[in-house]
Amino acid sequence: MTHLTRRLLLAAGGSVLSAPALRAQRAWPNDTIRIIAPFPPGGSTDALARLLQPHLTRSLGVSVVVENRAGASGSLGTAAVARSAPDGNSWVLVFDTHAVNPALIPNMGFETERDLTPLLLFGTAPMVLTAHRTRPYKTFAAMAEAARAKPDTLTYGSIGNGSLAHLTMALVGKATGLQLVHVPYRGGGPLALAALAGEVDLPIATRPAIGVHVDSGALVPLAQTGATRSPSMPDIPTLAESGVPGIDARAFWGFLGPAGLPAPIKQRMEAAIREALAIPEVRARVIALGIDLDPKGEAEFGPFLSTQIATWGRVVRENNIRPD
Repeated sequence: MTHLTRRLLLAAGGSVLSAPALRAQRAWPNDTIRIIAPFPPGGSTDALARLLQPHLTRSLGVSVVVENRAGASGSLGTAAVARSAPDGNSWVLVFDTHAVNPALIPNMGFETERDLTPLLLFGTAPMVLTAHRTRPYKTFAAMAEAARAKPDTLTYGSIGNGSLAHLTMALVGKATGLQLVHVPYRGGGPLALAALAGEVDLPIATRPAIGVHVDSGALVPLAQTGATRSPSMPDIPTLAESGVPGIDARAFWGFLGPAGLPAPIKQRMEAAIREALAIPEVRARVIALGIDLDPKGEAEFGPFLSTQIATWGRVVRENNIRPD
């Protein structure tokens, strides 16, 4: 047992501390904790990390900084945390690309189950398959009829090759026999602009990326990709309700640290995050990001992450999908 672990165990009394007790303790060996957002500023992981930052600083009693380390679909920043010491000073906030990267990017330099600790799953969000308002189809069934009448003519737009939307539509194509043409864009911003302009027949993305255009009526929602209807989109049918069962494709957001973290450090960080998420204005802003907030700890997040990696890796291999 390390000196740090012994100190933490004595402070924690072998259990998760209450919020006031957590604030009263100083367990970290350094004065700064870094949270890596492995994408450029402005994305959902960056926004979520910066939303939590002041609350974690106050609760943990040390400075918490957010560091943007973008590249390789989030794997560069994640690799930095996987290689860091298990002292609680380095964490990463990942998106659903984390589950797809192992099948798309060779030699990432880390393996999730071996090198990382899945501390907390914040929540998930289905994508929504839409059609531009000028298109004649207003339901998934009508779109499918149009696609069957003219194979390889209808286009669907995603945020890139190998994205969750791309993999989901590959599953839809296999399940239905629809022959749709994939048009990859370099991120949610370009996709949203193309969707609004009607450059692509069927934009598919999470609600934060294209929801404003759905709300304005510019895009008509055809189906959402979760197994059940999202609370944020209660009026949009699922793929299963639209005749395509067996698909559950949801973006997710999770908080990871390096492997080998002492239990008291994990307990204290998880408790501090949950305390922040319980603040009404924080919770409201997380939901506004498009996340169906449903925090789950390591015991549930770990198996969830393993299942996601296995599921989407299989889809990548079976469909011979390559990154951009």
